[in-house]
Amino acid sequence: MGHMSGPYPIRGSVSLPEAELMWRFSRSSGPGGQHVNTSDSQVELRFDLAATQSLRPVWKARALERLASRLVGGVISVRASDHRSQWRNRETAAVRLAALLAEATAPPPRPRRPTKIPRGINERRLREKKHRAETKRGRNARDW
Repeated sequence: MGHMSGPYPIRGSVSLPEAELMWRFSRSSGPGGQHVNTSDSQVELRFDLAATQSLRPVWKARALERLASRLVGGVISVRASDHRSQWRNRETAAVRLAALLAEATAPPPRPRRPTKIPRGINERRLREKKHRAETKRGRNARDW
């Protein structure tokens, strides 16, 4: 069928290591037609995140923490059965895994620094509030 279109970059120059990917194929419940019951087009891609040496230790720790709910024994699993061909499902699964690891290894966002409300804005808000109160006060029942 040809060669996979990898490597699939995770972050910077780090990409998914082909040697550490475990593939499993099964019959898909997705689209297919007459051919669907005879071909193993569903793809399950497994990656041992706990044992990998291809990620930096900081990234690995971050990913293990963020993906803890999806890990089974330190292994992350991604399934793909969107396409009729096993080949395209392999591509989809690899891209999904790379995107998942890229998101999981991303540095945490910088903490928000609280800013002070400018005095002019606060004064304008109070002025408008006072004006609105005056308008409502003018609608008093006595005046009717």
